[in-house]
Amino acid sequence: MLSISSFFVVEVIKKVVLCGEKWEKTAIFDYKLPIKMNMQHFIGSYECKADAKGRILIPVALKKQFVKNMEAGFVLKRAVFSQCLELYTLEQWDALMLKINTLNRFNKKNIAFIRRFTAGVKIVEIDVTGRLLIPKELINYAQITKAVVVSSSVNILEIWDKALYEKEIDEAASDFGALAEEVMGDKTDETLIEGF
Repeated sequence: MLSISSFFVVEVIKKVVLCGEKWEKTAIFDYKLPIKMNMQHFIGSYECKADAKGRILIPVALKKQFVKNMEAGFVLKRAVFSQCLELYTLEQWDALMLKINTLNRFNKKNIAFIRRFTAGVKIVEIDVTGRLLIPKELINYAQITKAVVVSSSVNILEIWDKALYEKEIDEAASDFGALAEEVMGDKTDETLIEGF
């Protein structure tokens, strides 16, 4: 005879098998519960201008893509590998912080990573006119002048100074075929289908 808690665990496992959702382990019961996330993927690259205060007007086509996230707000941070900024929806940021929070804080490298990764992180909003105010220290980090490119990077947006963006794209263009083969070429058709 199953106890109530055992019955509950069995029911949860059945749901895992049936629905195939992403599941997160809970500390209380030592089994996994579903993570309910609305994964959003952005599309496009857009040119805009920054004013003297560091505000950029988000293009309407892009604003329509994240209208449901407007009230919750966004997180803006320095990119890890490039001299640009990354704009996360609050939901995407929270999911990322869940992963980072699993790092062992008694490991010096982990602490150094967390400190560097979250340096300069700001919560930002897009106002009713569709403008995003970029804090001064982040403007300086990304060397944003007047011409700006806001570019989709799957589920986040990158904000670049236009000259730096074009330089980055030009440098990557020369060996993009080799890079694509290295990153995606070893995937089987089934792996690629599962990823989409």
